[in-house]
Amino acid sequence: MFSLLSDKLQDIFKDLRGHGKISETNITDALRAVRMALLEADVDFNVAKGFIARVKDKALGEEVLKSVSPGQQIVKIFHDELTALLGGNESPLNLEKPARILMVGLNGAGKTTSSAKLANYLKKQGRAPLLIACDLQRPAAIEQLVSLGRQIGVPVYAPPPGETDLLRSAKAALEWIKEQPGNVCIFDTAGRQEIDEALLQEIKELKEFLAPQEVLLVADAATGQQAVSVATHFHEALNVTGLVLTKLDGDARGGAALSMREVTGRPIKFAGLGEKLDQFEPFHPDRLAGRILGMGDIVSLVEKAAAAIDEEDARRMEEKMRTASFDLNDFLEQFKMIRKLGPLENILGMLPGMSNLKGFSVDESQLKRIEAIVLSMTRQERTTPDILNARRRQRIARGSGVTVTEVNDLLQRFSQMRKMMKDMGKLKKMMSRPGAGKHFKMPR
Repeated sequence: MFSLLSDKLQDIFKDLRGHGKISETNITDALRAVRMALLEADVDFNVAKGFIARVKDKALGEEVLKSVSPGQQIVKIFHDELTALLGGNESPLNLEKPARILMVGLNGAGKTTSSAKLANYLKKQGRAPLLIACDLQRPAAIEQLVSLGRQIGVPVYAPPPGETDLLRSAKAALEWIKEQPGNVCIFDTAGRQEIDEALLQEIKELKEFLAPQEVLLVADAATGQQAVSVATHFHEALNVTGLVLTKLDGDARGGAALSMREVTGRPIKFAGLGEKLDQFEPFHPDRLAGRILGMGDIVSLVEKAAAAIDEEDARRMEEKMRTASFDLNDFLEQFKMIRKLGPLENILGMLPGMSNLKGFSVDESQLKRIEAIVLSMTRQERTTPDILNARRRQRIARGSGVTVTEVNDLLQRFSQMRKMMKDMGKLKKMMSRPGAGKHFKMPR
């Protein structure tokens, strides 16, 4: 998400930081380029215009023009304003009793999947969510919600076949809820291909009946310029309390995120980052602003690692690497640990400076081939790679569907990695001796 905007902004700011002194002309030229970058990223014209005006007002301040590093100051101003545009601080859900959440939006935006993802997220937070199917227009949506609920272990209320009265179905759902041990109710509603009065009236009546604490508008991040119209119509009719942006992993522009937040004045509460049910997380405006500007997002990376990787496994792996007893079994385990964090391109995007690598991408098929090669080895071969002669390597290549050259390349890289670990271990041991660093000099 935002990759096109991010690339252009980083180029603009790199040029600004190259100037020892900043003039009003420099700033005006830079902001003109920023405005064009925003519009190309599908940000609404009026949103882009207002944003540029606020940045320009602060960037032309005397303290910026006369500061020691004006380029850095402007980047800081831009980061702060971008954070404010995205919503400022993180906005948690209102889960006061009876804790009802109404999911609304157009067909295809991902309401049903987002409902299940939200339930999965809340379950991991220690809540007991319930899913209620309120889409009487599309039977497939009810079946989909039941299936997703089964996958995540969350109870789902499905109206009886042929039910057409939405309020009657909602009343039956409330009776069902009384018999369940759940404490958060998520209602998945019907959508249309386009906004129409019948759709909005139906959801308005449901909202009045349920009196939910949250009305979340689910929107596709790739909606583009239509995002403003969708957000405006739903907000005027339902007074939405927050936004859920889906498919953020697939949209290089991302202007919808900036536009919808601005026109509704409501926070983006969650972001869908992929198809899997666990690729869903709270939206952090300041962190996303940092990623757009190439500053990375180390906090989110650490949180992902803490949630996905067992602390004891990580400690044991670190010990093996430190003592150079690392074998191909450990290599495979480490590989699996990293892949638990999600797509590697997303992970690398959280590291400061990595987004500056133009054209850089991670070939997922190559990663799968590496895994297949190691899995085609016997346990003994993984433990003692030195026994891998030409015949064994040919067998492994056939078993994993790759060439012998690819097997050789992997083993060579592994050998280099292990040698580097061994050398680091020796250096650490040497430097730990009393007085070891006394005469140590850095090589020229």
